[in-house]
Amino acid sequence: MDVDVPSAKPASAAHKRAKAVTSERRASSLPPKNPRPTLPVVGYVYDSRMMGHSCISGHPEQPERIKRIFDAFRDAGLISKMRKIPIREAERDEVLMVHSETLWDKVMAVGDMSTQDIVDSEQYYQDLSLYVSPSTPEAARLSCGGVIEVAMAIVRGDVEKAFAIVRPPGHHSEPDEHMGFCFFNNVAVAIKVIQMWPAFKKIMILDWDVHHGNGTQKAFYDDPDVLYVSLHRYENGQFYPNGPFGSLKSCGDGPGLGCSVNIPWPTKGMGDADYIYAFQRIVMPIAMEFAPDLVIISAGFDAAKGDDLGECEVTPAGYAHMTHMLAGLARGKMLVALEGGYCLDAISSSATAVAKVLVGEAPPELPPMVASDIATETIYQVAVEQSKYWKCMDPKAVEPQEELQELAVSIPELLKAHRQNYLFKTHKMLQVPFVTQELTDRFFSQVTCTPDIMDNETLVVFVHEFGNLRVELESVLMCNPREEHSYMVDFSRQLIEQVVGAGHALLDVNLYPKPVAQQTRRRHHDGKEDWSTDVMTYLWDNYIQLTNARKVALIGHGPGCAGIIDLLQNRSANCVRHVQAVVQVVGNYTVPGVPRELPEHSMVVLPKEHRAIQDQQKFTKRHGKIVISDESKPILLITKHLPSILHFVQKRLGNTESKENQENQSNGA
Repeated sequence: MDVDVPSAKPASAAHKRAKAVTSERRASSLPPKNPRPTLPVVGYVYDSRMMGHSCISGHPEQPERIKRIFDAFRDAGLISKMRKIPIREAERDEVLMVHSETLWDKVMAVGDMSTQDIVDSEQYYQDLSLYVSPSTPEAARLSCGGVIEVAMAIVRGDVEKAFAIVRPPGHHSEPDEHMGFCFFNNVAVAIKVIQMWPAFKKIMILDWDVHHGNGTQKAFYDDPDVLYVSLHRYENGQFYPNGPFGSLKSCGDGPGLGCSVNIPWPTKGMGDADYIYAFQRIVMPIAMEFAPDLVIISAGFDAAKGDDLGECEVTPAGYAHMTHMLAGLARGKMLVALEGGYCLDAISSSATAVAKVLVGEAPPELPPMVASDIATETIYQVAVEQSKYWKCMDPKAVEPQEELQELAVSIPELLKAHRQNYLFKTHKMLQVPFVTQELTDRFFSQVTCTPDIMDNETLVVFVHEFGNLRVELESVLMCNPREEHSYMVDFSRQLIEQVVGAGHALLDVNLYPKPVAQQTRRRHHDGKEDWSTDVMTYLWDNYIQLTNARKVALIGHGPGCAGIIDLLQNRSANCVRHVQAVVQVVGNYTVPGVPRELPEHSMVVLPKEHRAIQDQQKFTKRHGKIVISDESKPILLITKHLPSILHFVQKRLGNTESKENQENQSNGA
């Protein structure tokens, strides 16, 4: 339930200032006294009705997100320092300033859907990374209208800063399509409304959500009066929302060229030092040159430490410092609008740290820190691109030091070489060569096989990515690794030993690609590069189908599952004859594919919270065996359920005696 706490009245602060001035004039014989400075007037918007939009089977974008933030504000004593701004639903004409009538009608139609309609359309909305409920239209309109109202409160001068505690989020929603947990683009609609006011033409959007705000950037891609700056996990277009639109080359169009600034992190794990460095070198110089009339933060907190979806390391103190830097722009006028963030502890503590800065508190002290090499290289590349449009950008000032580059070898490459050596010494496994240069550059030494691959009648193909690194730090302040206490967890060893020991041939496929110069490549429908598809198709055409193996088992782990399913689709006729087992081991955010021609041969291991089993009966019909686990981490899933996996594979391939027993029998034992 909403609890309204009386807010401080601006009139009392003004009265105190007037009283202080009067006292000074009367006491002319005394040294003048300065009136005590007052804190800025800060507003907020919140309504529990937005929690009505919910998914009965659970979802990362859960209703409790906004309640936890509101409760954290109240417990920290912030609500009493803020003015509650009345919320309302966004009007159709307002939404149509950004979105099409078709999209408006689609969202509104959800309110008339029956329970059966929602069940029948589940796959359609899942493909858009959405879920719906009867309360979705109301929540979406309240979320959008809430951001409009706090923006208008700033425009009218009622408040100087404001925090919109709203959901569902909005920055993925494009003019013609809802997606990525978002229905209406709250920030974009609010900007269109306030741009009608002459004093608020130039708006800066700082989007620090871990995902690129494709919808917001698209809404203002050709608008020179809106500066869109986004720091997001990109991974060469393989991280949601996928594709090249979030790349550093995506800088705007027409009169808006240069007004889109993307800082695309190439990997997970980015932290305070990386974000602060980006602010110092890119964000703030461009922002000061642009000189906005209002700053809007699309405040997703899924880059926060503890958020399993974002897998980054930004702390509440980091968010506070970024907010503090932005507060120096636009005469202090700032709107913070909630976007993503799915760890309730992380989102509430991070949002509270931001709100404390809004009400005038100093950000907490940060320890000494140095940005990572990955961050400095990314910032340099962004500076090179943005120097075409902004005078303040000097790429030479941020150019990384490269004196050791020719001597350096990445840690993943060292560990891959060690693994190859281990497989050769232990199991006599040999590397499989590639004919094409692209695959050689990416996967040389990463595909190995046992020497009996051509002659054995049973073959297990294990498709996976790189092992997990465990690093102990000498100092959390400087982030220097303690090398003697750092190691790699290679979960594949036990599986390989069991498969080889059972007398099966083995083809081990490590899909973690080498970082080579990127060429233009065809992509899947979801924007992801299809390296796994290329590798698996190549191996099937050039090796697997040429062997004597008449019984083949495909085991996929994590992202490796996609390559297996694509192979079954691309080579269905051959695969149906030879593939006897298809095993997929997935975490919460990998959706297991359906081997349509081989449902009875399929085994899936996944966490009990996985959204794919919302309808367990329907899901079970698509696979022969389902293992639902209490474990959520993929690396622990496969180790915990390895006996079940091996039993399923052995049953499908036939009870082959171990090599040790065969050797004992041949020796007369």
